[in-house]
Amino acid sequence: MINKIKEISQDKAARIAGMGYLIIITAGIFAEFFVRSSLIVPGNASLTARNIVAAEWLFRFGIAGDIIMLIFDVVVAMALYVLFVSVNKGITLLATFFRLVHSAVYGVTLLTLFIVLLLLSGAEYLTTFETEQLHSLVLLFLNAHSTGYLIGLIFFGVHCGLLGYLVIKSGFLPKILGILLLFASIGYLTDSFANFLLPNYINYKAIFEYAVFIPAFIGELSFCLWLLFKGVNLQLPVNRETV
Repeated sequence: MINKIKEISQDKAARIAGMGYLIIITAGIFAEFFVRSSLIVPGNASLTARNIVAAEWLFRFGIAGDIIMLIFDVVVAMALYVLFVSVNKGITLLATFFRLVHSAVYGVTLLTLFIVLLLLSGAEYLTTFETEQLHSLVLLFLNAHSTGYLIGLIFFGVHCGLLGYLVIKSGFLPKILGILLLFASIGYLTDSFANFLLPNYINYKAIFEYAVFIPAFIGELSFCLWLLFKGVNLQLPVNRETV
């Protein structure tokens, strides 16, 4: 009876993780690609500022999408811990910590987006700045947000690598899902470090973005949909390891 309850708990955790992951992916695509990509013009501070002022509610909805991502990141971290703790407790804890650190870093980074709104609020205390200066500060904080996002992705990339390992070792999920997550991990880490280490990264940005987005999207979406619609095969033996 106890084993049966444990099995139900694992399958429920898989479904929760799948649903949470789907919400994270949807909210992330909305915030980053639908909202910010449509408003931010790289290198053009004035046009970017005017776009945000003209579509302030859209910008705010983008921030709300980011907050939803963070909320469900915590939910997914908990669900994945329940799902994989029987496989390898030490690695599962480490994967959980790396995901939560990623969430914490990105949560702090979101402050830069609220600062952007403050800079464009028209508050009286900002009249000491020229309009061009305010717009330059707006783009500066938006760039700072992008940098903070990349720092968070380093921790998330490690999380994906550890998660891929757990999937492969689990025995109750297809190994191909773990391999796809490993490719996603390599993509995240390669792009983030290339951004920090290459002075001329901009020349290769499109190549790196494709190298990250395609494997990451395929890997994470496949994992998400499998957990949500298929759950875990609890009839298969679990490969348990201890640390």
